[in-house]
Amino acid sequence: MSAAPVRIGLIGLGTVGQGLVRLLARNRDEYARRLGRPLVITHAAARDRARRRDCDLSGITLVDDPAFIAREAPVDVVVELVGGISPARELLLEAMARGKAVVTANKALLAEDGNRMFAAARDAGVALGFEAAVAGGIPIIRVLREGLAGNRLQAIAGIINGTSNYILSQMTERGMEFSRALAEAQSLGYAEADPRFDVEGIDAAHKLTILATLAFGMPLTYSAVAAEGITRVTARDIELAHELGYRIKPLAIAKRGAGGVELRVHPTLVPHEHLLAKVDGVLNSILVQGDAVGPTGYYGRGAGGDATASAVVSDLLEVAREHGVAAPHRPHALGFDPGAMAPLPLVPREQVQSAHYVRLQVADTPGVLKGITSILAELDISIEAILQKEPRGRDDATLAIITSVIGEQRFAQAMAKLLALPFVRPGSTHLRVEHFDGA
Repeated sequence: MSAAPVRIGLIGLGTVGQGLVRLLARNRDEYARRLGRPLVITHAAARDRARRRDCDLSGITLVDDPAFIAREAPVDVVVELVGGISPARELLLEAMARGKAVVTANKALLAEDGNRMFAAARDAGVALGFEAAVAGGIPIIRVLREGLAGNRLQAIAGIINGTSNYILSQMTERGMEFSRALAEAQSLGYAEADPRFDVEGIDAAHKLTILATLAFGMPLTYSAVAAEGITRVTARDIELAHELGYRIKPLAIAKRGAGGVELRVHPTLVPHEHLLAKVDGVLNSILVQGDAVGPTGYYGRGAGGDATASAVVSDLLEVAREHGVAAPHRPHALGFDPGAMAPLPLVPREQVQSAHYVRLQVADTPGVLKGITSILAELDISIEAILQKEPRGRDDATLAIITSVIGEQRFAQAMAKLLALPFVRPGSTHLRVEHFDGA
């Protein structure tokens, strides 16, 4: 092939980086045939160059200073796969300032400082690819930017953190408590030694920030996401939800209505028959509601070396097609600048509307149900379903209630009054419920 190769500098040789090396080697001829020129990793930065890796690094110049890749290495594209805010931010800014296109899987950086990163790409006239930042091998970024661009998108809801989904799946299928399911996820490599980003909803909140910006055309607003983790979910909650006709899934939800945009991440009761209730293990699934197409769904591997490397390659192919095109005519480079988008009003968290599941541990005495229903009626909260369980070898019973759709503020008032009742015991909890009407 006579055309010069597209030279790639890789920062990060972890699971995804090794997957990228393998994928580019395995499909080298296919990519070259499509592009008319090869994609070649010429340089890679890794902290431990001597460490044995599950890929062939022959022909790649290894360095231990990632700044060399950004500043000095003779490459056309820099791929960043180390994660975190710093030094990834500084490395990518340096690379772009020197006229190098960049591709990243760094959802934390894009969610928290993406407005700055995309502005830098615009000013430098280079591409910034980020398909791998959300949902691994599911091409949801291009779906929102291109495939559904003709729609006024109204809602996104999905499972976009495989670790949390795996934990809740194990709790559901095997009756595990959270701590045991988490330990198993860690032993299998699905959860980090410090799992906080996954189980507290932070990772999903980063990803939802990016999806909402693409869907609704608004600046990146990570601070607006209301995030709750799955640590409060118990095996008892999963059992009761099942009896009521639901499964508990870790959802990220973005909705746009007359009052503005709401952004939230939390464990959610989903009806058994709904698509999202059937997505188990480490798999991801995302539903998108558009005014023209209605509901559409996307399902697949949301993480892992090969799946995420697939998304990185899709960006590399797009960048390679544009390489050599004069900067003012690079739509991929300049077509996405969230910092320049007009802000949309955000729905205050206390005004977000949803149904609720409430589990109350109560004394097994007369008048309990009347006292609870009186408080709910006083606040104009309807009960959609109720389940009463007799004591299990102790002196308290369990009540599980599904409420009507209400605002967060009114529900918080109800919970405060319920928990103050003299017959309500410690250990009560609540979760949100979504029915996805029309989806």
